[in-house]
Amino acid sequence: MKIEEQKEIISGFKHLELLANQVVEGFISGMHKSPFHGFSAEFAEHKTYNTGESTKHIDWKLFAKTDRLYTKRYEEETNLRCHLIIDNSSSMHYPKLKNEEAFYHNKIGFSVLASAVLMNLLKKQRDAVGLSIFSDHYEYYAPEKGSDRHHRMILSRLEALLENPKQTKSTDTVTFLHQIAEKIHRRSMIFLFTDMFQSENNEALINALQHLKHNKHKVVLFHVIDKKTEINFNFDNAPRKFIDVETGEEINIFADTIKEEYEKKATNYFKKLALSCAQNKIKYVPVAVEESFEKILTTYLVEKQMFG
Repeated sequence: MKIEEQKEIISGFKHLELLANQVVEGFISGMHKSPFHGFSAEFAEHKTYNTGESTKHIDWKLFAKTDRLYTKRYEEETNLRCHLIIDNSSSMHYPKLKNEEAFYHNKIGFSVLASAVLMNLLKKQRDAVGLSIFSDHYEYYAPEKGSDRHHRMILSRLEALLENPKQTKSTDTVTFLHQIAEKIHRRSMIFLFTDMFQSENNEALINALQHLKHNKHKVVLFHVIDKKTEINFNFDNAPRKFIDVETGEEINIFADTIKEEYEKKATNYFKKLALSCAQNKIKYVPVAVEESFEKILTTYLVEKQMFG
C-alpha cells in the first residue's frame, strides 16, 4: 500500500511510528534478497589463505602484487552507524499545509518521516542511530545508539518537531554543521535534511559539509524544497505580500515582475550546490516535497552500499 493511499487510516503525525513501519514493511516484503547483508563488518587485517577455506574474501589485488593468497579479515564489532541531522528553522515549516494535506508534504514533515523510515530500516539491522537538530541554536543532540529505548526517544523528538513551530526562527547552518561534525567521531553515514536557504556564502557552506566528511564519514544531503513556489515561483500576478518566515521582513510585489530573474538565480544556486557536492563526493539528493515520498527508500538502499 502506498502511503498516499493511507490518508484515511493515518491522518496525523501522532502515528509516525506506525506509518514508518508500514512503509518499511511494504518495501521489504517485496524484496527477494536483503540488500543489507554484509554491511556490518569493518575490515581489520589480512591473513594467509589456508587451503580449503572459502575464497570469498581473497584479496586478488594483493595476490597480483605478491603472488601469494591472503584473505581479508573482518571484525564484527559494530553495525552501521548513522547520524540524522535536521534543520528546524522556520523556512523548513513551509509550505503551510491545508487540513486535508498529509504532514509529509512540507519540508519539515518530509524530513521527519524520511528520518523515521531510515531509522526503522536501521533498527531492523540493529544499527546505531543518532540525531542532531538545529535552528537558531543547537536544539538537540543524541549520540549513535541502537537500543529500543534510544530509538523511541529519537522518534518522540521527531514527532515534537511537528508541533507548534516557532515563528521567525533563523539559523546559521555553517556554524552548526561544524559543531555537529565535531561530535561524530566514529565512521558513520550522515543524512542531512535542509532547504539550504540560510547561507549566502557557498564556499563556507561546502567547507562545513566537508567537515562532516572527516573520519571517512559518508554524507548524504537531502535538499528539501517546495519546487512549485521556491523554484518555479508559481504565483498569479495579483499584488502579493511576501514575508520572510525567518526574519519577518516583508515586501509587496507582482510575481510576474521578478519571476524570470528569480527562477534564473534559484536554478543557478541549486546547480552550483549540486556541482560542489559532486566535486566533494557528497551525495546530493534534491527532494520536491510535493512529489512522491517513496523514492527516499531507493536512495537509502543505494547509499547503504557505500559501506560495502
